[in-house]
Amino acid sequence: MISRIFARDPAIMRVSTGSASQSDSRMVTVVVESFGIGRQRQAERRFTVPFAQLQSTMRTIARQGGRIKAVDVAGTLPEAPSSAPSEAQATPAAAPAPTAPSKPAAVSHAAVPVNLYKPKDPFIGTVTENYSLLAEGAIGRVNHITFDLAGGDPQLHYVEGQSIGIIPDGTDANGKPHKLRLYSIASTRHGDNMVGHTVSLCVRQLQYEKDGETINGVCSTFLCDIEPGAKVKITGPVGKEMLLPDDEEANVIMLATGTGIAPMRAYLRRMFEPAEREKNGWTFRGKAWLIMGVPTTPNLLYDADFEHYQSQFPDNFRYTKAISREQKNAKGGRMYIQDRVLENADEIFSMIEDPKTHVYMCGLRGMEPGIDEAMTAAAAAKGIDWSELRPQLKKADRWHVETY
Repeated sequence: MISRIFARDPAIMRVSTGSASQSDSRMVTVVVESFGIGRQRQAERRFTVPFAQLQSTMRTIARQGGRIKAVDVAGTLPEAPSSAPSEAQATPAAAPAPTAPSKPAAVSHAAVPVNLYKPKDPFIGTVTENYSLLAEGAIGRVNHITFDLAGGDPQLHYVEGQSIGIIPDGTDANGKPHKLRLYSIASTRHGDNMVGHTVSLCVRQLQYEKDGETINGVCSTFLCDIEPGAKVKITGPVGKEMLLPDDEEANVIMLATGTGIAPMRAYLRRMFEPAEREKNGWTFRGKAWLIMGVPTTPNLLYDADFEHYQSQFPDNFRYTKAISREQKNAKGGRMYIQDRVLENADEIFSMIEDPKTHVYMCGLRGMEPGIDEAMTAAAAAKGIDWSELRPQLKKADRWHVETY
């Protein structure tokens, strides 16, 4: 039994979890002050997490500068809706088992939920958290935003690789409601806190110049500014293009720029988060390779989580970065994601030759020509015509693209 503990410094706090197991059903509430980054820093937050995740939650709180005020078995402290900050478990994970545990029947693409809620009758979700994902010195503004989906009839559920629509409050210049905008889902079907009724997005505030004036995107600004507790109109889910294969031994190559990392985060959490692996009954045993493109190191999104997965599952996950303003390509120019593709062409094409390999691309539409050019050059070096191979991969449902 945990007694209530007060401490100003999480580094000196010690809570014994010696009697807990991964299946321990107890829930623990952690009260934190000064949690978050930059403008999203909040005076007080509460996280309710499974007992087995307590220590990893405390480490995440410390990493984000929070100070733990109290820890107690959920139900003793006054309730407040929230979710745990995301961080992989620090305990080294065992190599994937050679034999998969019993698991639920795979969901066919035909059974994937689509358009449970439409613009004329959207689901009303509640914001539970909204914080910056960027480190100091980053370019722009990118936030991680989570919504509570509980209480829907039907329940708004989704799978990894889908998107939801957001309808921002207010009206346009003509007095009409703003149109919805689609955002790739960044959480697994179980949500970041594994309760099964939340969804998370990774949103970059759109900004552009027009007639010498800086214009902010309507929906992205609405989301980046929104406060926990606010209500939001949500539609969907939509999309079957980016779904993960059911095969636990599939190989997955992921090419992402900026917030195109959202579906990749969902895939990787499903593959490598300990609680996900236990709950899914789906144990990934293939090889996953993420190639991520950003302008600067502070713009890397979920970087600590991906580094952790790579350290814990070195035989199953590889993480490659293309940081354009800090790294140089072979010609001395800026390092873009297509340059990483070209320099790793032999390995990439060796993987593609395996019929179990799937390639996923997500990010700004401008990334497509560069990737296509790199794949064309890489294929030619192996005597392959990329213009013929790409449609074959697409027809086989092995080449997946979502750009915007």
